[in-house]
Amino acid sequence: MNTLYIVVPCYNEEEVLPETSKRLKAKMDSLIDSGNISKNSKVMFVNDGSKDRTWELINLLHEADKRFTGVCLSRNRGHQNALLAGLMTAKNYADMVISMDADLQDDMDAVDRMVEKFNEGCDIVYGVRSSRETDTFFKRFTAEGFYKLTSALGGEVVFNHADYRLMSKRALEALSEYGEVNMFLRGIVPMLGYKTDIVEYERGERFAGESKYPLKKMLAFAGDGITSLSSKPMKFISTAGILSLVAAFILLVVFIVGAFMGNTIWGWRILLFAIAFFSGLILLSIGIVGEYIGKIYLETKQRPRYFISEIIHD
Repeated sequence: MNTLYIVVPCYNEEEVLPETSKRLKAKMDSLIDSGNISKNSKVMFVNDGSKDRTWELINLLHEADKRFTGVCLSRNRGHQNALLAGLMTAKNYADMVISMDADLQDDMDAVDRMVEKFNEGCDIVYGVRSSRETDTFFKRFTAEGFYKLTSALGGEVVFNHADYRLMSKRALEALSEYGEVNMFLRGIVPMLGYKTDIVEYERGERFAGESKYPLKKMLAFAGDGITSLSSKPMKFISTAGILSLVAAFILLVVFIVGAFMGNTIWGWRILLFAIAFFSGLILLSIGIVGEYIGKIYLETKQRPRYFISEIIHD
């Protein structure tokens, strides 16, 4: 019988952790009693440098029930690195690993269907939102726009999928071969290949606490994802430069023809527009190039993604 580990990254989740652990325990009991997973299956909480009592609560959960285990990072390293730390630790013990958030927005009933897909031979099963009706218009528009834009730029992502997924031990071993510092898991996992499938679910409201991804972090996360998966924005700079030259040539022709026809040329207005337009274009281009250079700089340093300060595991 296969062993399942559920990896849950946590950052300042003391408000939601008691309820999360309660529901996860009930789900694990159900799967074990039905014979779908081994009794050695566990839940692994990953403390991403929390500033509240999150790690203390994880220790108390482990003392009360050895089914709960924990990984504590030396400092806050961000959601993707915390998730990766949990996955790389869990793969040493599990046949399959499911990752989910601690806020209880991911439907736990989808776990049963993911395990069924694994038993049918799938190495990767994506949890995909069936709809975004509970989101605000702005959240829905920006989120779906991100997936479509990333796909248009050449990034291979699963539409409406976050980090709720099942991965087999073989898939996790393949993931461990990727050594890049700027790890964007939503784009890396589809690169692995292997047999995949999806499970649709309804995403609920956050049980307690505040979202760890305000607008600023969401935009930064989206930018990291696009620049990590595709180099097409660099090509757009060349295209924009060519189009700017064409536009400048057309304006020059218009001005020459207008001068011969006796039309008045709005010199200062045209000059002001040209300066503003091309200055903005140049600064945008420098910014895009700078993003890629910055990533190259960090990759060449080959700094560790995270350090684990403590592991609690029986």
